[in-house]
Amino acid sequence: MLVVRKSVAADADALGLVMYDAIRSGPSRYTEAQRIAWLDRPPAGGNWAVRLSTQQVWMAEAQGEPLGFLTLDETGYIDLAFVTAAAQGKGVFSALYDALEAAAMEDGLTRLWTHASLMAQPVFEARGFRVIRHETIDRKGETLARAEMEKSLT
Repeated sequence: MLVVRKSVAADADALGLVMYDAIRSGPSRYTEAQRIAWLDRPPAGGNWAVRLSTQQVWMAEAQGEPLGFLTLDETGYIDLAFVTAAAQGKGVFSALYDALEAAAMEDGLTRLWTHASLMAQPVFEARGFRVIRHETIDRKGETLARAEMEKSLT
Protein backbone atom coordinates (compact mmCIF):
# COMPACT_ATOMS: atom_id res chain seq x y z
CA MET A 1 0.00 0.00 0.00
CA LEU A 2 1.32 3.42 -0.99
CA VAL A 3 1.74 5.91 1.86
CA VAL A 4 2.45 9.61 1.27
CA ARG A 5 3.86 11.54 4.21
CA LYS A 6 6.00 14.53 5.05
CA SER A 7 9.63 13.51 5.28
CA VAL A 8 11.77 13.93 8.37
CA ALA A 9 15.48 14.72 8.60
CA ALA A 10 16.34 11.03 8.96
CA ASP A 11 14.87 10.38 5.47
CA ALA A 12 17.39 12.59 3.67
CA ASP A 13 19.91 9.97 2.57
CA ALA A 14 17.15 7.57 1.47
CA LEU A 15 15.68 10.37 -0.67
CA GLY A 16 19.11 10.91 -2.20
CA LEU A 17 19.06 7.27 -3.28
CA VAL A 18 15.60 7.75 -4.82
CA MET A 19 16.88 10.73 -6.79
CA TYR A 20 19.94 8.81 -7.96
CA ASP A 21 17.86 5.82 -9.06
CA ALA A 22 15.36 8.02 -10.90
CA ILE A 23 18.10 9.77 -12.86
CA ARG A 24 20.50 6.90 -13.46
CA SER A 25 18.24 3.82 -13.85
CA GLY A 26 15.54 2.93 -16.33
CA PRO A 27 14.68 4.53 -19.66
CA SER A 28 15.77 8.10 -20.26
CA ARG A 29 15.79 10.73 -22.98
CA TYR A 30 19.26 11.73 -21.76
CA THR A 31 22.49 9.99 -22.72
CA GLU A 32 24.51 8.11 -20.12
CA ALA A 33 27.09 10.93 -20.16
CA GLN A 34 24.34 13.48 -19.51
CA ARG A 35 22.92 11.42 -16.64
CA ILE A 36 26.36 11.09 -15.04
CA ALA A 37 26.92 14.85 -15.40
CA TRP A 38 23.49 15.49 -13.85
CA LEU A 39 24.18 13.29 -10.83
CA ASP A 40 27.32 11.21 -10.50
CA ARG A 41 26.53 9.82 -7.02
CA PRO A 42 23.59 9.86 -4.62
CA PRO A 43 23.29 13.12 -2.67
CA ALA A 44 23.84 12.49 1.04
CA GLY A 45 25.12 14.07 4.19
CA GLY A 46 24.84 17.49 5.76
CA ASN A 47 24.58 19.73 2.69
CA TRP A 48 21.86 17.50 1.20
CA ALA A 49 19.94 17.44 4.49
CA VAL A 50 20.14 21.25 4.67
CA ARG A 51 18.85 21.61 1.09
CA LEU A 52 15.85 19.43 1.92
CA SER A 53 15.23 21.18 5.25
CA THR A 54 14.63 24.52 3.50
CA GLN A 55 11.58 23.11 1.67
CA GLN A 56 8.44 21.11 2.34
CA VAL A 57 9.14 17.51 1.32
CA TRP A 58 6.56 14.82 0.65
CA MET A 59 7.68 11.25 0.18
CA ALA A 60 5.89 8.13 -0.98
CA GLU A 61 6.71 4.70 0.34
CA ALA A 62 5.39 1.17 0.26
CA GLN A 63 6.27 -1.34 2.97
CA GLY A 64 8.72 1.22 4.33
CA GLU A 65 10.59 1.47 1.00
CA PRO A 66 10.91 5.03 -0.37
CA LEU A 67 9.55 5.24 -3.93
CA GLY A 68 9.51 8.97 -4.66
CA PHE A 69 9.48 12.51 -3.34
CA LEU A 70 8.56 16.07 -4.27
CA THR A 71 9.71 19.33 -2.70
CA LEU A 72 8.10 22.76 -2.56
CA ASP A 73 9.57 26.07 -1.44
CA GLU A 74 7.70 29.10 -0.13
CA THR A 75 7.47 30.69 -3.61
CA GLY A 76 5.61 27.72 -5.10
CA TYR A 77 8.71 26.31 -6.79
CA ILE A 78 8.83 22.52 -7.09
CA ASP A 79 12.57 22.02 -6.85
CA LEU A 80 12.83 18.23 -6.79
CA ALA A 81 10.44 15.62 -8.20
CA PHE A 82 11.75 12.06 -8.43
CA VAL A 83 10.26 8.57 -8.54
CA THR A 84 12.37 5.41 -8.62
CA ALA A 85 12.58 3.69 -12.00
CA ALA A 86 10.68 0.63 -10.74
CA ALA A 87 7.81 2.76 -9.38
CA GLN A 88 7.35 5.03 -12.42
CA GLY A 89 3.95 4.78 -14.11
CA LYS A 90 2.29 3.38 -10.97
CA GLY A 91 0.61 6.50 -9.60
CA VAL A 92 3.40 7.54 -7.24
CA PHE A 93 3.90 10.97 -8.81
CA SER A 94 0.14 11.63 -8.84
CA ALA A 95 -0.21 10.75 -5.16
CA LEU A 96 2.72 12.98 -4.24
CA TYR A 97 1.54 15.83 -6.44
CA ASP A 98 -1.99 15.73 -5.02
CA ALA A 99 -0.59 16.15 -1.49
CA LEU A 100 1.72 18.97 -2.59
CA GLU A 101 -0.98 20.89 -4.47
CA ALA A 102 -3.46 20.59 -1.60
CA ALA A 103 -0.86 21.99 0.82
CA ALA A 104 0.08 24.77 -1.62
CA MET A 105 -3.54 25.86 -1.90
CA GLU A 106 -3.97 25.66 1.88
CA ASP A 107 -0.89 27.89 2.21
CA GLY A 108 -2.47 30.44 -0.14
CA LEU A 109 -0.10 29.92 -3.07
CA THR A 110 -1.61 30.95 -6.41
CA ARG A 111 1.04 29.50 -8.73
CA LEU A 112 3.28 26.45 -8.88
CA TRP A 113 6.33 26.36 -11.12
CA THR A 114 9.24 24.08 -11.87
CA HIS A 115 12.08 23.28 -14.21
CA ALA A 116 11.08 19.88 -15.58
CA SER A 117 13.40 17.37 -17.16
CA LEU A 118 12.50 15.74 -20.47
CA MET A 119 11.04 12.77 -18.54
CA ALA A 120 9.08 14.94 -16.08
CA GLN A 121 7.46 17.28 -18.62
CA PRO A 122 4.66 14.86 -19.59
CA VAL A 123 3.65 14.14 -15.99
CA PHE A 124 3.58 17.84 -15.14
CA GLU A 125 1.56 18.57 -18.30
CA ALA A 126 -0.90 15.86 -17.27
CA ARG A 127 -1.38 17.75 -13.97
CA GLY A 128 -2.20 21.03 -15.76
CA PHE A 129 1.22 22.65 -16.10
CA ARG A 130 2.14 24.56 -19.24
CA VAL A 131 5.55 25.18 -20.72
CA ILE A 132 6.76 28.76 -20.30
CA ARG A 133 9.97 28.13 -22.22
CA HIS A 134 12.40 25.41 -23.18
CA GLU A 135 16.00 25.86 -22.14
CA THR A 136 19.30 24.07 -21.84
CA ILE A 137 21.69 24.09 -18.94
CA ASP A 138 25.33 23.12 -18.85
CA ARG A 139 26.44 20.66 -16.24
CA LYS A 140 29.97 19.26 -16.03
CA GLY A 141 30.57 19.65 -19.76
CA GLU A 142 27.19 18.25 -20.84
CA THR A 143 24.13 20.14 -22.07
CA LEU A 144 20.78 19.15 -20.56
CA ALA A 145 17.43 20.19 -22.03
CA ARG A 146 14.54 21.06 -19.72
CA ALA A 147 11.43 23.21 -19.59
CA GLU A 148 10.34 25.94 -17.22
CA MET A 149 6.69 25.16 -16.46
CA GLU A 150 3.90 26.67 -14.40
CA LYS A 151 0.37 26.05 -13.20
CA SER A 152 -2.09 28.61 -11.86
CA LEU A 153 -3.90 27.54 -8.71
CA THR A 154 -6.60 30.23 -9.00
